[in-house]
Amino acid sequence: MRSQYLATQTHSALQKDLPAMATTFPTQRTLLFAAILAATAFGGIRTQTASADWGSLVHQMHVGYHRNVAWPDPFNEVDALQVVMPFEAMKRNGWRMHNTIGHELFRGGDGALLAAGQNRVRWIATQAPETRREIYVLRGANQAETQSRLKSVRDAVDNYVLDGQPQPQVLVTTIEPATSPGVMATKINRERLEQMAAPKLPTTSAAGQAGITQ
Repeated sequence: MRSQYLATQTHSALQKDLPAMATTFPTQRTLLFAAILAATAFGGIRTQTASADWGSLVHQMHVGYHRNVAWPDPFNEVDALQVVMPFEAMKRNGWRMHNTIGHELFRGGDGALLAAGQNRVRWIATQAPETRREIYVLRGANQAETQSRLKSVRDAVDNYVLDGQPQPQVLVTTIEPATSPGVMATKINRERLEQMAAPKLPTTSAAGQAGITQ
């Protein structure tokens, strides 16, 4: 009787522990299902990666095809721009030299503009192309003289520029423009006028008829 009682108690205890053991240790079917899910997810990631690589390759082939068809565009535009850039730099340097107010256009000591300097500033502020209306003031012997020159030029600009028009930018430069003596410039101009042909009316008209001089 005692052995039958012990067997019955052992069987009851095993039935109580079976649910806990089932929840603690997964079955083979659960493990197999988890492995299938993991393999499917990993395969999906690899498929997405391969699809992205293939899409990138197709895009590069598409771009290369159209680039070959459009050749030499746009490469010829880049070459043309590189050819033009040195000339643009030359034009900027030429306008900077022309718009520089040098030492000879200021009065010594106080930095006031002379009459020739006033005329130069007026021409730049009113007659130069709008994209080239920059006035460069040559730096003086010291900071005080430079500030006096800047004030003189700005006051002159205020007198010449009308209300509502853009103000020319006044900048300081250390590059002194190349100049020539006034005597040489006068001699060149006089010789040019002396060698100029005398003006006269044409002897025949454009239609071949006798001109007014006949």
